[in-house]
Amino acid sequence: MARGLFITGFTVAEVLAIQRRAKDLLLEGKTVMNWNDADTSVSKQFTMTVSEVLDECAHALRILDPATYGKPRIAVTSFIDGYLAK
Repeated sequence: MARGLFITGFTVAEVLAIQRRAKDLLLEGKTVMNWNDADTSVSKQFTMTVSEVLDECAHALRILDPATYGKPRIAVTSFIDGYLAK
């Protein structure tokens, strides 16, 4: 389930670039994605599976541009423990 990692501080173009890179990695058979921020001297490595990255990208695109990518998916669930008595 997507956690919204690519929503705050990311543009649609950046999310699409991440999605393209994840797709390339998937087609190459790689499962770990490295991320380097060129604006700072910090190097970060996210250990996410490609499927997690693609899920995060899809979620972010629905939030950032719902007119193009559709409305965010909302899961509705309910649970009743036990039974109802008359």
